[in-house]
This record gives sequence, structure tokens and C-alpha cells, in this order.
Amino acid sequence: MKIAVIGSGGWGTAVAVLLAGKGNDVYLWSWIQEETDRLNADRENKEFLPGVKLPDNIICTHDMGACIDGAELIVTAAPSPATRTTAKQAAQYVKPGQRMVNISKGLEGELRLSQVYKEEIPQANISVLSGPSHAEEVGRNIPTTVVAASEDEETARFLQDTFMTGTFRVYTSDDIIGVELGGALKNVIALCAGISDGLGYGDNTKAALITRGVAELTRIGVAMGAKASTFSGLSGLGDLIVTGTSTLSRNHTAGELIGKGMSLSEAVEKVHMVVEGVNTATAAYNLSKKYGVEAPIIEQAYNILYNGVSPRDAVNTLMTRDKKAE
Repeated sequence: MKIAVIGSGGWGTAVAVLLAGKGNDVYLWSWIQEETDRLNADRENKEFLPGVKLPDNIICTHDMGACIDGAELIVTAAPSPATRTTAKQAAQYVKPGQRMVNISKGLEGELRLSQVYKEEIPQANISVLSGPSHAEEVGRNIPTTVVAASEDEETARFLQDTFMTGTFRVYTSDDIIGVELGGALKNVIALCAGISDGLGYGDNTKAALITRGVAELTRIGVAMGAKASTFSGLSGLGDLIVTGTSTLSRNHTAGELIGKGMSLSEAVEKVHMVVEGVNTATAAYNLSKKYGVEAPIIEQAYNILYNGVSPRDAVNTLMTRDKKAE
């Protein structure tokens, strides 16, 4: 089939390679012509996914209309800050009922990204795909598992069939809210895990952050209508483990740099890619307050990033909170 992949960053490129490997004609859209020209010349995304060659059945283009026209599936891979702009560009070309699946993780303010797409492209059939999935590993066919979530069971199974390979296993879910929130909010906790490593703390600390972080994600998610069980699955705990412990993670890397003494702006510049945990920290903090949910780790992440609290003081605040039962 023809598949459009909107966004040629590392993740979009990796998914394009995966789908092309199944014999599909994949159109990979870049937001600037110069990037399209580089991809066509190099047949490799040297900036974001070096070492992974683009097969011949990936057509790189800057023409949104040509990319989307006749596509049986539109895969959206724009980073969260560019989601609405990208949706506005795509809206005029999307036919009623055309299937779209968003594979990016993040929030726009308090909105989930699928909500942004629904606002801008109400005629589309919009689903999400998320889970522990480093682009660098997916692009090299390293075994990976993810979740495809849709309000429509037939669509979820269509996505499962479309994406699934011998090294890319796809589960289905009807909990779009939980799958999206898990993929977005875990970035804040992963940033904290990086800060912990930057401070020189150990595995005990990181395990505590991950475990108690999942509890915070679950409380916020349930308050927003998600299923609690989703956060113990691939798109919650699974994604947090991979993002909070890996050197491939932009969130972990940025957090580690902050823990070592860099400012937020210095750390983000050093990473040189979108750090979703930074963008999501404010939204996560505001959501916890809006829904009256206790989220002390998210609160301290927000304080470190935006209120000038030192990482060590934030850890001390967490460790000396009132006694609790688990």
C-alpha cells in the first residue's frame, strides 16, 4: 500500500524504513526542501539516524499533497511543538475517514497530540502508536514491542497488521488516553532519572524514581479517564524504563547534563534535538494541579527546570516529605 510518513526526524525515518521493509511504497515528508534534497542525495538520514540506509521504495518529498494523496495510512511523526503547524498543513489534503496514526510523544499544553490532530483534521480516523522504541534500534531491526491504540478495534488491528514484523511486535489497546499520556508524561520522569545520574546517585535512586514516577503517571492518567493498567504496560512502565535508563534517550541525556551543573538552555542545546520532557514538564505540573493529583517528582522536576531549585535541594525535598504508606 501507499503510506505517508509526515516528519523525517529519527523516529519518522526509522518507521519509514520499517514500513518500506514490508514492501509498502512509503512517502517520507520533510518540512524543508533542503532536508528532502539531502535525504534523496545521501539515501540516509545522516543527522538523526546515521548508518541506516533508505531503501528504494522510500520516496522523500517536501510536497505534502503528493505525500498524502491516495495513502491508505498517514503516519504523523512531528515533534510536539510542531504538531499543530503540521496538522494545519496536512488538513486540506486528508480525505474523510482516511487513517492517521500519530507516533510522536508529548503534549501541547494540556492537550494530547491526538486531540490537536482531531481539532485540525476532524475528518480523519486518528489513532496512536507508542511504547519503548528507540529509533536507533528500530532502524536496525532490534526486537521492539509497542502498542497501537484506537477507539475502533478494526483500526487497531489494521495498524497491528501494518506495522508488525519479526522484530517489531505490536499489541492493541482501546485506551488512547492512557497510551498517549504514558508516552508523554514518562519523559518528565526520565529527565529526572538523568538528573539523578548526573548527580552521581545510584541504581537505588533510579529505581525509586521510576517506580514512584509510574505511580504519579497513573494517578494523573486515571483522573483524566485512562485505565490504570495501561501505565504498567509497554506505553507506561516499559517506555519509562527505556527512556529513563538509556544513553540513547534525549531526556535522560539532557537530565544528566543538568545534574552535572549545566543550565536548561545549555543542556537542550547540547542534545541538539527536541527534549520532550522539558516541553512536557509544565503541562504535567499543571495537570497534576488541575486534577488535584499528588505528583511530587513532577513538581520537583518543574521546580528544577523553571524555578531555579537545585537538583540536590529537590532530592532532599522528596526524601524528607511526610511519611506515607505505599
